[in-house]
Amino acid sequence: MLIPLNPDQLSRLIPAVATGPQFNACSREPRQLLQRVLISTIGAVIALLISQTLLFSSAFGPVFLVIGVVLGLYLLWGPILEAGRRNAVLRRYPSAALFEGVVGDLFTREVVEDRREQSDQSGRLEMVENRRTWLCLDLEDEDGYIGRLRFPMEKAHQAIRRGMVVRLVVLSDRRDFSRVGALSDAWLPQPKLWVGEYPYLLRSAFEELCLRRLR
Repeated sequence: MLIPLNPDQLSRLIPAVATGPQFNACSREPRQLLQRVLISTIGAVIALLISQTLLFSSAFGPVFLVIGVVLGLYLLWGPILEAGRRNAVLRRYPSAALFEGVVGDLFTREVVEDRREQSDQSGRLEMVENRRTWLCLDLEDEDGYIGRLRFPMEKAHQAIRRGMVVRLVVLSDRRDFSRVGALSDAWLPQPKLWVGEYPYLLRSAFEELCLRRLR
């Protein structure tokens, strides 16, 4: 079942500014965290050194001082910027709908999350892969298959079964939703679980919307 949502409802469910769960989700990715540490540390040091050199000899000294402080805080505002970018990807779709269906099928897959080269005991380089088990849910309603939701599997997800009710937001660039562009994270009311790769939805607002629209 698809219940169309207006732009105001979508903006309330997927805010433009990062929520707490979204900030946390964008802060714990190891590769991005390392990049932010390098940018913050190197950028701030260079900018501050330049500002000290130019502080009394040029009007640009204070400018580089401000740049250094901003780069030094990149560890804080970097995740906010990333969360805003992710939210904008879904907010740009012209059509959104509240979906209620069931888990038609579920299965696991091994996903390579990272590859790196390291030396073995003989000094030869070998490729090391970091694998993680992901759970895939095929979602459907009375009209058939709607899409697939994928996310890293955790112990709590073992409670998920075929036929369980699932609710989420469906995004499309077509008003008739004949082509699904994206799916949000999902709420499974029976085991009371939120699942998804990224927490797009403001969860309290979504649960309230479901109570009002799915009576």
